Amino acid sequence: MTTTTNWRDQGVKIIPGTKLDLNTPQTPGMTRAAAINHARTGASKLWAGTVNIEANAKTGAHHHGELESVIYVVSGRARMRWGEQLEFVAEAAAGDFIYVPPFVPHQEINASKTGILRCVLVRSGQDPVVVNLDIEPAEPPEQVYWVDPMHPHPHP
Repeated sequence: MTTTTNWRDQGVKIIPGTKLDLNTPQTPGMTRAAAINHARTGASKLWAGTVNIEANAKTGAHHHGELESVIYVVSGRARMRWGEQLEFVAEAAAGDFIYVPPFVPHQEINASKTGILRCVLVRSGQDPVVVNLDIEPAEPPEQVYWVDPMHPHPHP
């Protein structure tokens, strides 16, 4: 017996940006909206959606358990703080990608005093893990630069 996949109903799904689902765990200071998850598309290995942070605002410290996260900055400038006391900081502009490993305490900050920070977020799993943390941030944080064989450390 031969079976054929019903690609019409089990193929590509288009989720309009105006139809995202706000019924997802939130962190103070940001608005997450789900686009791709099991309930909406049948996805089984990833979650994707948007994150918006108002001008001159920051999120509470949090992590996402064992999930990996990728944040793509659509518009604005993101200032990321991370570490046990949020003691490290780096910035990303529109077009940049941010990788957040599992269990890393972090905080997203909109570095603009006037514009909304708009990002696309992809996570490595379906569970909506958001662990909000009560952290006293270190001041001032240590600036961290992207340094590898192709990107030398900038010297002030």
